[in-house]
Amino acid sequence: MTEIISEEFVKRFGGEPLIVRSPGRINLIGEHTDYNAGFVMPAAINKYIAFALAPGKDNYRFFSQDLQEEYTIVPNKIKPDPKYPWVNYLLGVIAEYNKRGVEIPPFDCVFGGNIPIGAGLSSSAALECGLAYGLAGLFNIEIKDEELILLAQGAEHHYAGVMCGIMDQFACVYGKQGHVVKLDCRSMEYDYFPLSMDDYQLVLFDTGVKHSLAGSEYNTRREECEEGVRIIARGDKHIKSLRDCTLDMLENVAHNMKKTVYDRCHYVIEENLRVERAAEKLKAKEISAVGELMYASHNGLRGEYEVSCPELDLLVELTLSESGVIGSRMMGGGFGGCTINIVEKSQVEAVVSRISKGYNSKFNCTPQAHVVSLEEGVKIISKP
Repeated sequence: MTEIISEEFVKRFGGEPLIVRSPGRINLIGEHTDYNAGFVMPAAINKYIAFALAPGKDNYRFFSQDLQEEYTIVPNKIKPDPKYPWVNYLLGVIAEYNKRGVEIPPFDCVFGGNIPIGAGLSSSAALECGLAYGLAGLFNIEIKDEELILLAQGAEHHYAGVMCGIMDQFACVYGKQGHVVKLDCRSMEYDYFPLSMDDYQLVLFDTGVKHSLAGSEYNTRREECEEGVRIIARGDKHIKSLRDCTLDMLENVAHNMKKTVYDRCHYVIEENLRVERAAEKLKAKEISAVGELMYASHNGLRGEYEVSCPELDLLVELTLSESGVIGSRMMGGGFGGCTINIVEKSQVEAVVSRISKGYNSKFNCTPQAHVVSLEEGVKIISKP
């Protein structure tokens, strides 16, 4: 992919570009906990977006290889463009640099990749971090990794209009081959844990759907969690987020909450505990125990947080009769996208075949299966 992007750049703009590779991510466990200041366990994967960048003359010029669309804008005219949603992730990066007192000179950019769009693998964070990292390398901008992550998140908040947590950008920057990252989304402290996959393989099943509920329900879940925090905090002013709450605290005020708010809070508090248990089990190389926690996570996402959908639920349900699958759950915001599964390597082909058949018989379409491995975070591949 990097060669294709480099060749397209030379053909379209001329000159030798700087090449950046920016990965997508999976999240082993810890869903909807990031914006609640909790724990997550993501990793960068071998699906990525490649960028080719070089200084330009008068304008910012972008070309999306995947969409075959070109976009040009004058540096002092930057603002979100609803006609070209993809470009907002990139313009947002420039705007965030500007906020920090860094003016980005004109440049040319070609990008494209193999991250499935809409599958919950965070192609948006790969776009933001890849461009932010590439511009730093291209124009010798000194920026720490932590600040680059916040810059990329700001681009998504202010230009793409998605109030995401920090997990996706963090995984994109701090990915480590063969490891997941246990991230504390409050302090941004992190630890690496090896995911011992000698006998197993990570397989993603893509439902191929994205229900329209996703955007509005995401914001609703945030509001419900915040309402729960306000109720719990009446008894303890030190409570700032669900991360600060225990199950006992929740039970003590359950009578003051709507059942829906209680369920949302209960899920988040338990999910944080599951992430901590998963770290312990990874350290002990008890991979089957991690799989059990994944199933428990899905049950909470489906029943208490209510962000699953029939397609995701069926994919998880079908794995229950597969002895070669030790863990499965929906991954990402929900209402579509992928499930993440831990599958015995010797069984991958057979499992994919049977689950695809079972899914097709219900929904009359075949889910795409993606076999992924854990790779390094964003990096410059070559300089001119």
